[in-house]
Amino acid sequence: MKECRLEMKSKAILRSHDTIVDWIVADILAIRQGALGHVRYVLKDGLKWLPLYGCYFSQHGGIYVKRSARFREKEMRQKLLSYVSAGTPMYLVIFPEGTRYNPELTKVISASQMFAAQEGLPVLKHVLTPRVKATHIAFDSMKNYLDAVYDVTVAFEGTVDDKGQRKEAPSMVEFLCKDCPKIHIHVARIDKKDVPEERDFMRRWLHERFEIKDKLLIEFYDSPDPDRRNRFPGESVSSKLSLRKTLPSLLVLSGLTAGMLATEAGRKLYVKTWLYGTLLGCLWVSIKA
Repeated sequence: MKECRLEMKSKAILRSHDTIVDWIVADILAIRQGALGHVRYVLKDGLKWLPLYGCYFSQHGGIYVKRSARFREKEMRQKLLSYVSAGTPMYLVIFPEGTRYNPELTKVISASQMFAAQEGLPVLKHVLTPRVKATHIAFDSMKNYLDAVYDVTVAFEGTVDDKGQRKEAPSMVEFLCKDCPKIHIHVARIDKKDVPEERDFMRRWLHERFEIKDKLLIEFYDSPDPDRRNRFPGESVSSKLSLRKTLPSLLVLSGLTAGMLATEAGRKLYVKTWLYGTLLGCLWVSIKA
């Protein structure tokens, strides 16, 4: 993990998107800066129907956006401006690709590469062609409130097969069961004055940032030099998290869950919480939308 101190001010974080584990990686960075409660995500609209989590992210500042022609710019801008007015420090995590990069979904990758070629943009191998709408609105709405933009690229060890082909990034279960031996995080700080404000210029700038990501990932996954594979260039440090930051939460959560599952009444309450909590959450998100 390439260490880069993220001061506790408001910032936008541009993320490559490979797996549903990506939100955990964002939290991994935030907790090391004492900013875990300040992370906000720009999420695709369909995720708001996830059991419990959809409502949770909505209530904790998540911004749901629809794709292409259904994208509602005014709503996103209003929500961001409300955060600016509140004056709360914020880590706004944006996934400009709009969907996950999965090497097994060749049609998605081919369509992304074809679009880049048609637009006269360099074709990317290990990331998808980024979309500029949400990124532009976020920066335009928060440009006087942001400290900086951080470009974060993530790579997973153990995701290349015997033939040297990249496999799908680890799922949540695989990640939690340590099937992924190590994750590598590259962080580049970009001063906000270096980010173009005009949309067409930002579109080109954003693609250039993803070209840099692509080169980093080509080196990580495909380098013919074994000493350069499975690592990002430059000095790296292993960042371990102390138990005092995670153990209290683990004990509280485990204790509450175990206490509920230990009795028949508790198990029924547990199931009802998921069932009715999901239904109420979906209803609340629908009303808010």
